Amino acid sequence: MLLERTIFQLDRGPMPREEARQLGQLGYMQWIAGLPGNADYLRAARHAYDKAGPFMMRSPAVAEFCDLLLASIKQPLMPLQLAMPQRQRRGGANARRSSRMPL
Repeated sequence: MLLERTIFQLDRGPMPREEARQLGQLGYMQWIAGLPGNADYLRAARHAYDKAGPFMMRSPAVAEFCDLLLASIKQPLMPLQLAMPQRQRRGGANARRSSRMPL
């Protein structure tokens, strides 16, 4: 269930490379945090890659997520390059109000 939600959240279509990288990393962190403590990581990572794979061509964020999965499978003892996105103002309430579609 969490895997499907993560893929759904990442599957936003074309976007700038940096935004896709940040979203892919956040998706990976969300997915790994949702794994049970006794999970077989390699099996779970392969399953996640198989599920997300069909969405890679249309969504750069899903492709980044899959790249992280592959890197963790190929070299499981190497640290991954993960970072939280930099904090930035996104416009607050005014931006949310202006982005709403008229009824």
